[in-house]
Amino acid sequence: MSPDSEWHRSSEMLTVGRSCLVVIDVQERLLPSIPQGNLIVHNIRFLLEAAAILGVHSILTEQYPKGLGRSVEELGSYRVSLPRLEKLRFSAGEVLNGAGVLPVLGEGVTPQIILTGIETHICVQQTALDLLSRGYEVYIASDAVGSRHSADHAVAISRMLQAGVKITSSEAIAFEWCEKAGTEQFKALSRLVKDKDSLTKL
Repeated sequence: MSPDSEWHRSSEMLTVGRSCLVVIDVQERLLPSIPQGNLIVHNIRFLLEAAAILGVHSILTEQYPKGLGRSVEELGSYRVSLPRLEKLRFSAGEVLNGAGVLPVLGEGVTPQIILTGIETHICVQQTALDLLSRGYEVYIASDAVGSRHSADHAVAISRMLQAGVKITSSEAIAFEWCEKAGTEQFKALSRLVKDKDSLTKL
């Protein structure tokens, strides 16, 4: 390849213009039963902050909030502009599609949906499989999802991977969105990472 050749990023990587971050059902009466729930919320908050810095659309869903409560304070009060969709089906696919909040891109360009939240083997998995069946590229932030039982979480991750869902991590997602160093966005993201690391060590 000559030095003057145009560089093309891998289509496997996330890009700002194609991405949408979805936070699934991190609610008051659900979170306490999730192991390391506070760490999951911490990583979701990191992704929401990174998405805001880099211009990625974010959405929050709630499963039957009348019975299960609203999203936990750390997320529910995050931004006034964060769309909040209520649902009864375990899969969020229907409300996401029906609300018209997912990216609509040009012909031949597939939106990339990043899923976080709880529980991995129920609402997250069903949403992932539904969106995958509709032609979306689906990514799971593995450190930002969780289930009550570790076995259910592990089996769900394995099943989604076999189905074609892409498994990654919150930092990998953020840096794929960012693409390069030396920008103001990169500096802001670097500060977020330092804050994330300092809180994780507590």
